[in-house]
Amino acid sequence: MTQQPKNITLQGAGAVAQAVGKLYQQLSKSHRKTADYVLGNPFRAATMTIDELSEAAGISVATANRFAHALGFDGYASFRAALVSDFATTLAPVEKLRHEVQRPATSAEIMAAAFENDIRNIEATRRMLAAEDCERAVDMILSAERIFILGFGASAYLAGLMAHALEPYVRSVSSVALAGGPSQAGRQFFKLDSRDLVVPMVFPRYAADTVWLTQRAVEKGAQVLAFTDVPGSPLVPLADVTIYAHTERNLSPTSDAAALIMIQALCDAVAHRARRSVQAASQMAEFVLPWLYVPQQQRPGTTPVGKSARAAAGSKEKTKGKTKA
Repeated sequence: MTQQPKNITLQGAGAVAQAVGKLYQQLSKSHRKTADYVLGNPFRAATMTIDELSEAAGISVATANRFAHALGFDGYASFRAALVSDFATTLAPVEKLRHEVQRPATSAEIMAAAFENDIRNIEATRRMLAAEDCERAVDMILSAERIFILGFGASAYLAGLMAHALEPYVRSVSSVALAGGPSQAGRQFFKLDSRDLVVPMVFPRYAADTVWLTQRAVEKGAQVLAFTDVPGSPLVPLADVTIYAHTERNLSPTSDAAALIMIQALCDAVAHRARRSVQAASQMAEFVLPWLYVPQQQRPGTTPVGKSARAAAGSKEKTKGKTKA
């Protein structure tokens, strides 16, 4: 019987899987053991150093290196690069992090570099602004009967902030990143029509649920205003208008700062164009006033608390003592 890799069903079109499939019968026992581990854990293997792979697979470092050569690679580095290429989008942040953590730096230097990184992202985002797309985006927001902002993962927080900022100026806006998850969003999208606007947000790493639900929104006839990072994003072919934010970062997958500033900038443009925007903002502020903090001394008929309360009590006791004397 011809011996095959134990995890033959997991093989994809990657160079490593193809090489293993062709050469498995010719590999030594230890190399087959390595191949079985790699094919069974391709993503994990792609993130490992040669020392980590040898420990995980139960082989020596020398065996791991010889295994890479046996498959036709120049060495372990090119072998791992081939594995990484199968997960390029997903692993890009991991590879950047691996590089950065090997670079000696103080915490202050890392923090300063993060500021510089986001400053570059914000400037690049500003340069990507297209005047026509900005005007169309504002038109879409102000003319929509209902607005559904769609995002999962970190984008769920951005979606909530956008809904919060638009609230005073539009008829109806909500973030669909609710406790019910994607299925709850799907229930809301069931009633979409051409009067509605869906605002999906995806940044690396792209959330599949956001893309799939946007496809459903298109099928229902809703307008789509997408927030994403590059023209190659899966949202772009689905959107009527796309707004881009430059989101590269060294130690994490996405710069949320640049994306948030773009969202806030668009909401400012909506506030500027909306009818009776000043009146709406004023009425909203008045309505939420009971939930806002106002210092105790500015509230009529209230008793001070904290240090001021103790000071007032002490003064009262002193006055009582003098009266008795």
